[in-house]
Amino acid sequence: MGTTEPYYRPVADEVAVFEAAYRHRLPVMLKGPTGCGKTRFLEYMAWRLARPLVTVAAHEDMTAADLVGRYLLAPGQTVWHDGPLTLAVRSGAICYIDEIVEARQDTTVVIHPLTDSRRLLPLEKKNEVVAAHADFQLVVSYNPGYQSAVKDLKESTKQRFIGIDFGYPAAEIEAEIVARESGAATSLAAMLVRIGQRSRNLRGQGLEEGASTRMLIHAARLTLAGLGLEPAARAAIVLPLTDDADLREALGAAVAACVG
Repeated sequence: MGTTEPYYRPVADEVAVFEAAYRHRLPVMLKGPTGCGKTRFLEYMAWRLARPLVTVAAHEDMTAADLVGRYLLAPGQTVWHDGPLTLAVRSGAICYIDEIVEARQDTTVVIHPLTDSRRLLPLEKKNEVVAAHADFQLVVSYNPGYQSAVKDLKESTKQRFIGIDFGYPAAEIEAEIVARESGAATSLAAMLVRIGQRSRNLRGQGLEEGASTRMLIHAARLTLAGLGLEPAARAAIVLPLTDDADLREALGAAVAACVG
């Protein structure tokens, strides 16, 4: 755990809700779009609570063994190596599974015994059941914008968690965040936020998601490195968001309108 306080700008009551959940070691689900500050929030809360943080980036090929551990070959023998979840369970860390919806459903089942009163982690291949350390807490993030029949969490999984909802903050707060994170002037940050808001208005019109706060920070940093605002916005926002020529044109027009 780092000693430097991570920058996080509270938007609503998320800090109080998380602290209340941690007092009872309740599992927490952070819900919201990509790049809106969920990971930074958790880094801040781990610092605030003085707990180590173990982060796992979920992906579609992630197996249960990637979470809990596996036997690996060593000279003349096989040796068990704990996975990141098991390490957190044993040591009393906060374990954060980022974008859990990306993981296979059969993988997410292994967390179920940790999310109720049992607080146990079965290691079937090792024939061991690990009782969670008193300070252990499980946190996952989930992007409702990606819900589909293929990529969604089962209700039996979602209902095990306390939910904290994240979205893009009000314009003046988001501009403050962009300016603080990039070092850009407030006027530039405010202009980038207007670009971001216009892109988000295109969501559902061929665009899965609009520009994230993270994208706006990237664009600000490119301008500070010497790029003009329009090429910076194109590189950091327009091109990563879509490959569709018409949508790129619409986004480019939105950028030009904001730049004036």
